[in-house]
Amino acid sequence: MHRPAQRQRQRLTRVLVGAAAVPVILFASACSSDSGSDGDKKDSGDQSSASASGGSEGSGGSGDKAATVEKAAFAKLPEPCDTLSKKTLGDLVPATKNKSGKTGTSDDVSTRGNCTWDSLDNNGVDGSQFRWLRVSLNRFESDQSLGSGAKRAQGNFTKQVTDAQAAKDAKGVKTTPVPGVGDQATLVSYDVKKEKDTFKQQTLVARVENAVVTVDYNGAGLAGDKSPDGAALAKDTQKAAKEAVAAVTAANKAGGAPDKSSDAPKDDKDDKDDKASDGSGAKPENDAKDDAKPKGE
Repeated sequence: MHRPAQRQRQRLTRVLVGAAAVPVILFASACSSDSGSDGDKKDSGDQSSASASGGSEGSGGSGDKAATVEKAAFAKLPEPCDTLSKKTLGDLVPATKNKSGKTGTSDDVSTRGNCTWDSLDNNGVDGSQFRWLRVSLNRFESDQSLGSGAKRAQGNFTKQVTDAQAAKDAKGVKTTPVPGVGDQATLVSYDVKKEKDTFKQQTLVARVENAVVTVDYNGAGLAGDKSPDGAALAKDTQKAAKEAVAAVTAANKAGGAPDKSSDAPKDDKDDKDDKASDGSGAKPENDAKDDAKPKGE
């Protein structure tokens, strides 16, 4: 009689224990599920943030345009032999037999060229006065890998001044900044002895925008004639350089180069309006040198 009742109580106990365990399992499962969901959301959020950040950086990097150099101001050069007025040529090379000048050879006249004049004023037994003049023009284009035309011209300007200062057999080298000629200008003066004669050399290098203008001028008293005054030669050189610089600026404006017959060079203060790019610039080839030209030129 007692055994059936005992077994019934045991079954009831097992059912109650099993029922009590179910909420525990469900609660644990729910906690596990919630934890996984939060983790997934967090991971997903981190990945989305990283993706958005990476995408933004990538987009910004690819969207940036490569830096470009500024366009060169001058697109052409005037004829070197047309850079000086008749009056200036009359003052610097008064006894020249070729007032039109001698054009030097160039493989690209749009970027470089030069013109020379020489003058021998023969005074018979009193000796002779010799003068030699050259105007050289160089233009530099802007280049993505080499820099702007003005920057390249600046480099060439510095090199030419340095070369003039280191001229062979030069004596008493003097370097003088020259204001008012282009954007920058330097005059290098020295003496060169050739046989029994002393040549007084003046080299003025000027830069205007992306062009470099170089005026070489020297004089000597030959066959016993007295040497010319260095200060006077320097003054004449500056006058010629200012004219040549004005010719370069004028050639890049509407209307072309200034009138050669003009007694005074045109003002070049405001001649920087037209912008273009072209050319590559190299040092012009030297034309044949007169026997009377001093060494070290």
